[in-house]
Amino acid sequence: MSRRLVRELVIQRQYQQLVHPEDQGDIFAPNEAKLTEEDRGYYEVVRLGLASHLEEIDPYIRRYVKSGWSLDRLSIVDRAVLRLAVYELLFQKEIPTKVVVNEAVDLAKAFSGDEAGRFVNGILGKVIAELEVTK
Repeated sequence: MSRRLVRELVIQRQYQQLVHPEDQGDIFAPNEAKLTEEDRGYYEVVRLGLASHLEEIDPYIRRYVKSGWSLDRLSIVDRAVLRLAVYELLFQKEIPTKVVVNEAVDLAKAFSGDEAGRFVNGILGKVIAELEVTK
């Protein structure tokens, strides 16, 4: 199973939904068709889980962005990567924390640049510290 590909598709879908909310047609069908059946199942779990838990996910990100900033001030890619990573930290507990962070940093770098990787790493470090305190 390629969770990396699944994560990339989830981020791309989030980006599309934020940039063109009115255009949610079958733009992703060709890429989704490349997924194995197992990957497709995981993709749907993550995509739908992320969408249904945004109200729980976003406050974690808001707490650690620059004081006075809203989520809308973040780049769409950074927001998508952070949302996916926080979703995995909160609801996909079988994924090791280190894997979540490494994947998020790599995806941020790939889609947004090196500075985004450092930014994502910093925010996730604070979220993880908060989650460890609340255990």
